[in-house]
Amino acid sequence: MIDATKTAVPKLAEALNICRDAGIKVIYAAHMHRPDGCDMGLFDDLHPPIAHRAALVDGTPGVEIYPEVARAPGEHVIKKHRYSAFFGTDLDMILREWGVDTVIISGTTTENCCHATARDAMFRNYRVVFLSDATATYDYPDRGFGGMPAADVHHATLVTLAASTAHVMSVKDMQARLSEVGELA
Repeated sequence: MIDATKTAVPKLAEALNICRDAGIKVIYAAHMHRPDGCDMGLFDDLHPPIAHRAALVDGTPGVEIYPEVARAPGEHVIKKHRYSAFFGTDLDMILREWGVDTVIISGTTTENCCHATARDAMFRNYRVVFLSDATATYDYPDRGFGGMPAADVHHATLVTLAASTAHVMSVKDMQARLSEVGELA
């Protein structure tokens, strides 16, 4: 696990428990690729560990769900091959079958997988709740435009999402809204 994301794990576990207690269905999205890379797309152009099959390979260490946030019986895992959990998966079909109109986004990374999933959810007319303290990212190295610390990447993404895509809130705020009004958005 990337160091900058470790602080989000307890909040993510808390959010999962709140959702389960409220009867909210939970779906996991796991980004991984086939060992031969046939579903890789352009990721090998952008991130060398993926190109060399040293990261995000189905069936290898690092793609499993962390024990602290393990799925409960009956919860689904969507294997995705792009940042968005909607792209090329059956997530939308499952949510529509269940009659879901609001999705809650949590996990890593704030600006890639979580952001892309939130945008795709909004584009499909789902209300989006984005958990500010149950999402996280990592420090960006300098690749020609300067580096950026994780806190800045996370903050910029939250500001952008709040202005254009999602109801950004903390886990505590989500719990309060569920308790007080029974809805999130």
